[in-house]
Amino acid sequence: MQLFLARAERLMERIEAALPHGLEQPDWSRSIAFRYRRGRHGQGVIAPIMHVGAIGLDDLKEIDSQKEKIQRNTGQFVQGLPANNVLLTGARGTGKSSLIRACLHAYAAQGLRLIEVDKDELVDLPDIVELVVSRPEKFVVFCDDLSFESNEPGYKALKSVLDGSVAAASPNVLIYATSNRRHLMPEYMTENLSYTHSTEGEVHPGEVVEEKISLSERFGLWVSFYPFNQEEYLQIVTQWLRALGVTPALIDAARPEALVWALERGSRSGRVAWQFARDFAGRHAP
Repeated sequence: MQLFLARAERLMERIEAALPHGLEQPDWSRSIAFRYRRGRHGQGVIAPIMHVGAIGLDDLKEIDSQKEKIQRNTGQFVQGLPANNVLLTGARGTGKSSLIRACLHAYAAQGLRLIEVDKDELVDLPDIVELVVSRPEKFVVFCDDLSFESNEPGYKALKSVLDGSVAAASPNVLIYATSNRRHLMPEYMTENLSYTHSTEGEVHPGEVVEEKISLSERFGLWVSFYPFNQEEYLQIVTQWLRALGVTPALIDAARPEALVWALERGSRSGRVAWQFARDFAGRHAP
């Protein structure tokens, strides 16, 4: 009998461990940035990011107007003033994610914290917001490289948290998202053709297109990023080479190589400039 009871207790412990539980508060003092993930049994966990990439606002060049908008909005947020959810869209490698990280470092001392959430985990966004709503810190929920296909579950959850829920928006939570798509969902030529009514077509075909753009419209602030021209690209290369300790003479000599590097990569983005600078500084280290 004792053996049976012991085995029954172990079985109950395993069942309880597999059942979903509410989110637990992490130790918010361990980091300024956190990542939300689901565990093996589907249990959500907010874990600290122990090595947050260090980058300052002054390190980001040739995006001054975008920097001003994000910095102003974030400053209002940490001061308890009205601020908007932000959608950063445009060319890849132009500094969208880096700008958010730089703002985190700039305002961390004033209580700003970041929670990174993957697109696939956005269905749990209401639970994350509920967990932090009573905290004294200000939280940016960060969704990087955001885009949706039709009928993905995270789409509805994000839409609800942004603007469509019965519950009021939390004053200490904003959502910052980056995307290469301004409207976050794919648009097809057939949707334009649906305006030609057929016997089996939509009664209101325009509403199909309106639904697809409604999510991005719920972000109060749109910030657009554009590809760099050659001179802007070289200015960014110079900035990173200088930050990596390369001498002025070598920086001047690096310009032709930097242009060839960008040509081979097919892009003059800030990311390509950073990658070239690391390669060049490594090869010419004293």
